[in-house]
Amino acid sequence: MTQRRRVSEETSIYYHGTGKRKTAIAEVRLYPDGDVVAINGRRLEQALPLSVWQNDALSPLRVTDTVGRFSVIAKVHGGGLSAWSHALRHGIARALLSFNPELKPALRQHGMLTRDARVKESKKYGLKRARRAPQYTKR
Repeated sequence: MTQRRRVSEETSIYYHGTGKRKTAIAEVRLYPDGDVVAINGRRLEQALPLSVWQNDALSPLRVTDTVGRFSVIAKVHGGGLSAWSHALRHGIARALLSFNPELKPALRQHGMLTRDARVKESKKYGLKRARRAPQYTKR
């Protein structure tokens, strides 16, 4: 099967940004003159069902007052839905930065350009989890 693409996406200019959170990676493209938000070919409401996740993902557009100026097309893989929303926020912020470097102070002030490096700590041998030791028995 061949993959079909819309002609407008292939020929128009876009701004790219990659966002990460835990194991989630979002590859974001911002197309000018549009207001469509699609994640993995689905609408935002279908991909991120909770409004908290939707608001978090689109917060860079609200902070920079560019809501409705861009169509957001994103491919996200890995992680869970909460990590998806944070990775999208990071990716959209980086794409906006490639669109206009003057937006950097506003995005930096809200902490949207900083990659959240917290990940799950790995399990250690001899322990039940990363730090949880087996229960001590006296007798």
